[in-house]
Amino acid sequence: MTQFTDLGLSQPVLQALDLKGYDTPTPIQAQAIPPVLEGRDLLGIAQTGTGKTAAFMLPSIDNLREADNQTPFKSCRMLVLAPTRELAGQIAENAKEYGALAGLKVHSIVGGTSVNKDRNKLHRGTDILVATPGRLLDLIDQKAFRLDGVEILVLDEADQMLDLGFIHALRKISQLVPDERQTLFFSATMPTAIKELVGKYCRNPVTVSVTPESTTAERIDQYLFMVQQDEKQSLLEMILSGRHPIPGKIERVLIFARTKHGCDRVVKKLAQVGIAANAIHGNKSQPQRQRALDEFKRAKTPVLIATDVAARGIDIPGVSHVINYELPNVPEQYVHRIGRTARAGADGVAIAFCAEDERAYLKDIRKTTDAEFERLDLPENFRAVVEGVGPTKRAPPGQRAPRAKVQPRPGAAPKGGRPKQKHPARKGRPQGAGNGGGQGGSGGGQRRGNRNRRRSGGGGGRNNP
Repeated sequence: MTQFTDLGLSQPVLQALDLKGYDTPTPIQAQAIPPVLEGRDLLGIAQTGTGKTAAFMLPSIDNLREADNQTPFKSCRMLVLAPTRELAGQIAENAKEYGALAGLKVHSIVGGTSVNKDRNKLHRGTDILVATPGRLLDLIDQKAFRLDGVEILVLDEADQMLDLGFIHALRKISQLVPDERQTLFFSATMPTAIKELVGKYCRNPVTVSVTPESTTAERIDQYLFMVQQDEKQSLLEMILSGRHPIPGKIERVLIFARTKHGCDRVVKKLAQVGIAANAIHGNKSQPQRQRALDEFKRAKTPVLIATDVAARGIDIPGVSHVINYELPNVPEQYVHRIGRTARAGADGVAIAFCAEDERAYLKDIRKTTDAEFERLDLPENFRAVVEGVGPTKRAPPGQRAPRAKVQPRPGAAPKGGRPKQKHPARKGRPQGAGNGGGQGGSGGGQRRGNRNRRRSGGGGGRNNP
């Protein structure tokens, strides 16, 4: 079996790996590290959770050490672009650990943080910069950073970059980096657009693929519930509360919804039945997103609801289950979603909720990814629970709970109209005086007439200057 010591890595990098307890490379690492060490451009195709970060970071750290160039002023020697804040933070954290003994400076910049702080920390330059494209271009536009010192350019999760509309940003960045550079592309899927991008940015790249295109991980057991859209919340609550057993022991659960508001809605409804959960999506501030991830990582709040974009940076061992509360309308996203479990060689469970209007999405997922689902049955009393007549009486999702019946007060109008008899006269006042009722109704009519005249501009109304 191949060991890291067989791949030609330097002693400082091997020592850093030893400190982390790593001795055997994953398939993507074993195949990618040698050509990257040789300075070749590379296209790596591998699912999330297979060790792509180490595949490009370990040999790049060695190449930077060997070149021994000075850290460029207001620039960097290695630029890693990531589509999300969470992924950028994860890559930077790994880079610091792998390069702990190499003497290289590592920084990360992402949106949602102080631009001034980013400008100050990059003023003297850095060896390795991990960035989201938007924040990087902000600093470049402010003349606070340049890309003329880049020796290695890395695009991680390149397919997601395109999905998020970063193509124009990538084109601009590619024009600012030197032509003489090493370019590394890593992606979980390989759509046509990525192939075109690689053809433009890379020079005779080595292609490394450790999994068939757009397939799901082998270590993930995939299950399917056929359920109505308005029944999904009840099913989720029964699963998380342990009232309906599912395969595998639930430790940390990552739940996917298609929209930001959908995430918040699920969190709110879970809280109503005593299940704590956090949401992570683009409307959350960076401190909120980081706090939710920290609580999820420490299992303080082991239920996390996420959108596709936000979840791409979640690299947390111990995610036992991924639940697709709503199926993605892009089949490749399903691969990314369930790739959050079964990381670092562990097993995982992926569960999909499919409603009638999502059958087309399910068909596309099966066709594109070759996913094989085992059908799970709904609980025996599920319909009764949803309809509010079972053991757990609560309103079905999307409907209001029935209001308690309130006895009418004495003298109140019956439902459907006013009482046929007149109200008794109020104590101390003549019947009908000034209230528009009885024989004295002219008072009310007079006031209405005055209001109408004021609205039409008469009598010094607000239409007059």
